[in-house]
Amino acid sequence: MKIGILGVGHIGKTLALKLAQAGHDVVVANSSRPENIDPAVLATGAVAVTALQAVQNKEVIILSVPLNRIPELAPLFEAVSQESTVIDTSNYYPGRDSRIESIEAGMVESLWVVQQLGRPIAKAWNAIGSHSLVVNGKPAGSPDRIAIPIAADRDIDREVTTRLVNDTGFDAFDTGSLADSWRQQPGAPVYCTDLTLDEMQAVIDTAEKHRLPKRRDLAVAAIMERVDNPTTNPDAEYGVRLSRALYM
Repeated sequence: MKIGILGVGHIGKTLALKLAQAGHDVVVANSSRPENIDPAVLATGAVAVTALQAVQNKEVIILSVPLNRIPELAPLFEAVSQESTVIDTSNYYPGRDSRIESIEAGMVESLWVVQQLGRPIAKAWNAIGSHSLVVNGKPAGSPDRIAIPIAADRDIDREVTTRLVNDTGFDAFDTGSLADSWRQQPGAPVYCTDLTLDEMQAVIDTAEKHRLPKRRDLAVAAIMERVDNPTTNPDAEYGVRLSRALYM
């Protein structure tokens, strides 16, 4: 598939490497210029382009930028076909993204993204830690293969997203519509807990929407006490242990 990825942070970089390695035609763009993209991102065949080029004539566009930057990208989508599948990987963290009042009032993060872009999207790869995405992928059918929750309103978006999640080494767990995608937001039992399909099915309905922000903020406070640097991730095992203790 022809895939454009906007953003080459921890998640965007890994998706570029994995999807190009899986045989897809992948281009990547950052917030500045193509020549500023780390050559390591291109190691398996992805090509560095401008942001405009990354969305032109693509079957799939993946957004891997902080949530508060999504409104800046809206003009790029004015000429993007409605037939293209747009997959958002972002999460709302008010300490990083500043307060977004509609989300604070309870709006589902994915629906806020739809509102900003004015088009359908799918949600995926937001609920797995960056290190786990790099090292824990396994071939389909492998025992204990980790699942990644996805959500979409259109069947084609759900089908494409499921295929691409599988190509990155994980099972796709369908959490339902975008209105239901709060069940994969930070603080939910399936968020960064590295569960299998069966384990995810067992806990998905235990999510309590009103508790998620408090649990998210508890996790942030625990991580900040441990690393004392908002740009540093905790070690991967600690992150999973913490998420399971607070969210499940």
